[in-house]
Amino acid sequence: MFGWNGKILRINLSLSKVSIQKFNSDLALSFLGGRGFAIKILWDELPSGIDPLSPENKLILATGPLTGLPIPSSGKIVVASKSPLTGGYGDGNLGSVAATELRKAGYDAIVIEGKAEKPCYINIEDDFTEVVNADDLWGLTTFECERKLKQKHGKNVGVLTIGPAGENLVKYANILSQEGRAGGRPGIGAVMGSKKLKAIVIRGNKDIPVANVDDLKRLGADGYANIKSREGYDFWRRQGTMMTIEWSQENSVLPTYNFREGVFDYAKNIDGYTMEKIKISQRGCPYCNMICGNVVRDSEDRYVELDYENVAMLGSNIGVGDLNLVSTLNRLADEYGVDTISVGNVIGFAMEASERKLISERIEWGDYKAARELMIKIVNREDIGEILAEGVRKASEKIGGGSYEWAMHVKGLEISAYNCHTAIAMALAYATSPIGAHHKDSWVISWEVKTDRFGVNRGKAEKVIELQRIRGGVFESLTLCRFPWIELGFELEWYLKYLKAATGVALTMDELYVIADRIYNLIRAFWIREMGGWSREMDWPPQRWFNNPLTRGPFKGEKLDRSAYSKLLSWYYELRGWDENGIPRKATLKQLGLDYTIEKLEKTVNLTP
Repeated sequence: MFGWNGKILRINLSLSKVSIQKFNSDLALSFLGGRGFAIKILWDELPSGIDPLSPENKLILATGPLTGLPIPSSGKIVVASKSPLTGGYGDGNLGSVAATELRKAGYDAIVIEGKAEKPCYINIEDDFTEVVNADDLWGLTTFECERKLKQKHGKNVGVLTIGPAGENLVKYANILSQEGRAGGRPGIGAVMGSKKLKAIVIRGNKDIPVANVDDLKRLGADGYANIKSREGYDFWRRQGTMMTIEWSQENSVLPTYNFREGVFDYAKNIDGYTMEKIKISQRGCPYCNMICGNVVRDSEDRYVELDYENVAMLGSNIGVGDLNLVSTLNRLADEYGVDTISVGNVIGFAMEASERKLISERIEWGDYKAARELMIKIVNREDIGEILAEGVRKASEKIGGGSYEWAMHVKGLEISAYNCHTAIAMALAYATSPIGAHHKDSWVISWEVKTDRFGVNRGKAEKVIELQRIRGGVFESLTLCRFPWIELGFELEWYLKYLKAATGVALTMDELYVIADRIYNLIRAFWIREMGGWSREMDWPPQRWFNNPLTRGPFKGEKLDRSAYSKLLSWYYELRGWDENGIPRKATLKQLGLDYTIEKLEKTVNLTP
């Protein structure tokens, strides 16, 4: 078998046991890797209804058949588990040397279960794996921990670590690498913390098995040159995702004041052009020439990487219009190991709750010091931070006062940085994302704004699914970055060529779409099993977008229409092969080779033929 190493490293922290599981091409060609491997393992091995923070839960790190190969943007790894934030499937990806080192160590994935008695970290080098005491690392920030481990194991090792947020089981703690690369929004860092696992260190010295090395090297070099020659490449290298601040402001989708508005008075103070004035360098993921990490000095004279989501959620969404201050909030979140998107959402929720006098704390819009203090309280679970550390869904349940109407989440995961008062397809993308409200699976909003902003038609549902197949199915399972394709139009055909050279298997996009659908349906089956049922309401976006129209900007007075959204959702279900409640039909499951899910699902729901 080429492309895949064919081995999964398994570590039981309760038993201090390490083993290796081999797999064949059946698993590889059915699920590819990354997200596909993660959901297959979780479905097969997790008992239904377990506590996500119990030793029974499993933490999975998975790569794909192209990870670590000399082709564009191949330095990603997926981290996944049952989410403590949502109770369903949760994952995220991050660019890290750990991804490439895992492949060179001879593995495609790691499965970690159990719980250590004391803080520990895992050290992997090729065939050698050990669980090491980490008393001296527990309590350190992610930056401090990674530096200390690199001093001990060498500067070229891959390191994945959690910060105090993960240790304290903040429900949206994530996993960090390379001092700013984060993944695992739905609380995968909390799962790691619940296992007393502070970090994972990986070094590999082996060759990745490739079907045609010469073809791969040639195609990789051609791909890098092609990307570099494309219109827009130079501007991308200047601003990266920070260009999206200006775009979102112009199109009234910039999240402002807890998603009340789509425009921000101080947007120019936090946009890509302002960033360029204070930018000092760039950083990127392994094997990437997009290099999107814009490094600046924050208000405390510390280095931090900026991108759109972080700046929007810790800037306009909470009313902070000074990029130096936003940068500090961004860096603190990364150091503490708390998701920048969710914590910006949660702080915005708290500011609105304070404004409405539902909490005693006075936290005003734009108050940087209050936001900074609140973030620290959340990380340490102090005072109001104890409630907010549970996420906006749980916080709104405890605070009450109708706050559920402006708790900006889907299925418990906080909305990322696009306001959808005037973007119904993007609202659908958020609502049907397989991990809860996240943009990575179907960033349909740019297409929607350009083509048919206010239309409600079957074509919008088709587009959401098309992007979910490509972004959430193919890229998440090959574990590749989407930016060359999204931002510069790097054709999907390149990836088919890379797959053929790496694996020796010639796959078409239609065949990859079938694999993507298999993955999406298995994730949906996992959700249904864990929730004990399903209904349409679970695929609805936040109430704010239906109830409270925009009061500013060119689309003043606009809001989403419930009947229009319901119609769009029905089209989506029909196209997916699901029933009117969002449950996969038996015929759909059988067609995708998921017959083995039917018996378990029928214990919970009635499956239609």
